[in-house]
Amino acid sequence: MNGAGNKITVLDLTDSDHIVSEDEARAIAVEPQTTFDQLMVLHAPRTEGTVALIRIYNTDGSLAEACGNGTRCVAWHLDETQGSQDTRLVETARGLLTITKPGNPLTYTVDMGTPRFAWDEIPLSEPFQDTRFIELHVGPAGDPILSSPAVVNMGNPHAVFWVDDTASIGLDKIGPMLEHHPLFPQRANISIVQVVDRQTLVMRTWERGAGLTLACGSAACAAAVSAARLRRAERHVTVHQPGGTLQIEWADNDHVLMTGPVEHERDVMLTDAIFTSVAA
Repeated sequence: MNGAGNKITVLDLTDSDHIVSEDEARAIAVEPQTTFDQLMVLHAPRTEGTVALIRIYNTDGSLAEACGNGTRCVAWHLDETQGSQDTRLVETARGLLTITKPGNPLTYTVDMGTPRFAWDEIPLSEPFQDTRFIELHVGPAGDPILSSPAVVNMGNPHAVFWVDDTASIGLDKIGPMLEHHPLFPQRANISIVQVVDRQTLVMRTWERGAGLTLACGSAACAAAVSAARLRRAERHVTVHQPGGTLQIEWADNDHVLMTGPVEHERDVMLTDAIFTSVAA
């Protein structure tokens, strides 16, 4: 599937006790029919009131705490396999996430919870009292390519840099360096964001553990929240990414609501050969 272009593979293990290993996730990622930015593995629910436990893997096999685009894809899959519901509650490492349907059968809203701004909650490796902008730059000190990002945790760490033109930045080269910067002990998602007007953002993202992506839901939430904190934009914005568009609302109760599309591409049966290659 894909969520606004974000490549998502949903693996339904609700009838199995198997836990996907990092090696297995990487093996699934390299198969052309199952390649992904995020792998959403569904397990039977363990918390009352939820319909599934979701483990989320990045392309490199590492675990992710949150994936908003992937969560919407999971909602579509559950609609197809369990029957349509207006509201669902799922469990991730981020916590319990509520998914609702605003009307369009291929559009879902995910309550991504509340953003975290304290330096040790993001986390950073050293204290910053004001995380609306931190001391970090790329390039010459007098004329940096990128500087003073906002940082926020939306279930995973994000750094948001403000630029005049997202197409002018070589994110494929800068992204890996910043993802692994010593300031980010758990690595970070790196986004470059252009504020078009107070209701519109344009952005590109280098995703932690996945690389350049056509869309990243939690990054869109991080950008929207950071723009609002700096009074660059309103609390309800349209976020354009290379793969598609998301609506992000930082609601009055401090929760961030992400609304966007999903698209089903294919159904695939995993073969034993994938897992045999891991053992080999």
